[in-house]
Amino acid sequence: MVRFLRPELAWWLLAALAAVGVVRWRGRRRFAASTTVRWLAATVYRASILRRLPAGILVVGLILIGGALMDPVLPYTQSEIRSRGVDMVIALDLSSSMLEEMSRPKPPRSFQNLTFSSRDATRGRVAGTNRLTATKDAIKTLVMSRRDDRVALVVFSDNAYVISPLTFDRDYVVRYIELVDDQLLRGEGMTSIGEGLALANHLLARQSEGRERRNQVVVLFTDGENNHGRDPMEVLGESNAANIRVHMVGVDLEEEIRNKPQVQRLFQSVRRYGGRYFNASTPRDLEAASRTIDAIEKGVLISRSYLSDAPVYQWFALPALLCVTIAVGLRAIPFFIDQT
Repeated sequence: MVRFLRPELAWWLLAALAAVGVVRWRGRRRFAASTTVRWLAATVYRASILRRLPAGILVVGLILIGGALMDPVLPYTQSEIRSRGVDMVIALDLSSSMLEEMSRPKPPRSFQNLTFSSRDATRGRVAGTNRLTATKDAIKTLVMSRRDDRVALVVFSDNAYVISPLTFDRDYVVRYIELVDDQLLRGEGMTSIGEGLALANHLLARQSEGRERRNQVVVLFTDGENNHGRDPMEVLGESNAANIRVHMVGVDLEEEIRNKPQVQRLFQSVRRYGGRYFNASTPRDLEAASRTIDAIEKGVLISRSYLSDAPVYQWFALPALLCVTIAVGLRAIPFFIDQT
């Protein structure tokens, strides 16, 4: 909707039109001009109302000129929406226990279990989905859902290694996830959770320099307790100081390990610093944990609105010029010359 920045000029325009009308009325001269005697003999003579057309068009033109002088503008709002995503590092445990079968049933210890037939032995050797394969599938699901985020992959056993730096190329990260196997860290087999977290923190700090600050997250997948390298409690404190949120997924974590005091303190620290712990005993639990992390770790939408006024004086000035031109042109026609 058009609005005027100088509406007070409307009063001056009305006063000017009124003054012109008064001057025209007071200075009006009466005369008659005709070559037709019959018209002079008529008792009443009224001029056609069309003779007033040039004056009417001129008045419209003056009104439009006044509208142009009042600075008409068309206000509009322009919005800028930018997405600021997440920097996410996935830390994957490659200890030797990750090759065990996922959710393998453990028979209770009793006298009957001490003897078994050859058929039972064959059944026990049937391979199912191991922890590493199920975890890789869950990680690929998580990575492919992160559209506006940079994702990195870190693996750890005795030591920690960067497999993929932070990148927007999700297909690139998925290809590297597929290449991860038990031969990647051959010769190692311990669980250095602290080393994996420390390398993830270093990667986030190094690749965030000179860039707009993004939310930073580490997602840790492990099936055991820390038994080598740095203390994970100490590294979690460093993550919290750097505003890095850590989520932990326990991959088929055995109950006796889960109930250890140091492991429980690790879970509590993750929660205290704003992260979540997920206990995934089956491949379906791993997928559910990945979807939950994807849901809670969203980027930030930055919206900025700009109010601008677009000048539209030409909407009034051009029709005004046309009206004045038409009025002057009509005055050149004898029919439209003022006569009474």
